[in-house]
Amino acid sequence: MANGTTRRPARRSRQWLWLVLSFAALAAVVLLLYETEDTADVQRTAAPPPAPAVSVLAVAPGPARAVVSAYAELRPRWDAELRSAVSGRILAVHDGALAGARAAKGTPLFSIEKTRYETAVAAAELTLEQARLSLLQARNKVTLARRQFARDGASPPNDLALHLPQLRIAERNVAAAGAQLQTAQRELADCDVAAPFSGFVTRRLASLGQTVNTGDPLLQLSGDRRFEITAELSQADWKLLEQPVTGQTADLYHRGGQLLGQARIRQGGGFLDPKTRQLRIFLDVTDPPQAVLAGDFLRIAFRGRKLSRTLTLPEGTLSRAGHIWLVDSSGLLQRITPKVLFRHQGNITIAAPEGSGPWQVARTPLASFLPGQRVSPKPVEG
Repeated sequence: MANGTTRRPARRSRQWLWLVLSFAALAAVVLLLYETEDTADVQRTAAPPPAPAVSVLAVAPGPARAVVSAYAELRPRWDAELRSAVSGRILAVHDGALAGARAAKGTPLFSIEKTRYETAVAAAELTLEQARLSLLQARNKVTLARRQFARDGASPPNDLALHLPQLRIAERNVAAAGAQLQTAQRELADCDVAAPFSGFVTRRLASLGQTVNTGDPLLQLSGDRRFEITAELSQADWKLLEQPVTGQTADLYHRGGQLLGQARIRQGGGFLDPKTRQLRIFLDVTDPPQAVLAGDFLRIAFRGRKLSRTLTLPEGTLSRAGHIWLVDSSGLLQRITPKVLFRHQGNITIAAPEGSGPWQVARTPLASFLPGQRVSPKPVEG
């Protein structure tokens, strides 16, 4: 029992010893960390941080020729669904009538059975000959009557005595018979359907052996020689154009930017589109280059009038918020909201701000720019 009693105080003494040593080690670590933070390398300087470098363009006010751009679809002037003008069975479908074929003006497309119309022409010719015979007989009667009255030395009491009413009826019968013959001949000619203008067959709607009636669709033909464009401009852009616009030319650009040719302004202005409230300009394109296809969405550049006191800048100088940043002579940023007059070929032309200039314009404005911020301007070429 004495042995067990002496072991317990010794064990408790060792536990307290380890506990004290642990607290001592923890205190030493905390003290070491505190001393390290307290002796951190801090350097103080009175000089402000250097001003950030900003690339600037030096620009001065000057005149510029306005260029107004609009986007519009190129459409063929003639785009028609050809329909049958006669009734009958289709005897032939020519190669020019196949979908995708390019048909020149006058190219045969369909041949429709024409026996009935040949018979109608023959009947109309017979009727015309009979009417001409009746006219000759009426003229002969008038001549004989005039001679008879001349021999008798008397005056005819009225037109009926000279057979003049019969002569007028005979003349009208000849005219009517001639018109009937022309109608029959035209219907006979309509049995051979030909392309009324040069173009591409976009759809074929009738087949060989099919019986068609007057007005039935045969094919869709889209012209390839003459095109037209309807462009819309805002009233502000319209004021930039030289007036009158009729007869002027405009440049056509592909979506990729290459110049395709020119279009002639047929008419413009005069009324507002009831939906868009913009003015319309109608342009003609005749014999365009092969790169131009119907349905293309083109950019039309109209040459405008000459403007004074403008600045022409790269589009990148205009921030997303619509601001231009200037750097004054003291190296401080100034923010202005310009009036953009027009855009052309990656540049914007704005009305020059007040003053004589030149001005230093930030080439690439940053979202971190603040009015009055000091920067270090670095001139670059536009």
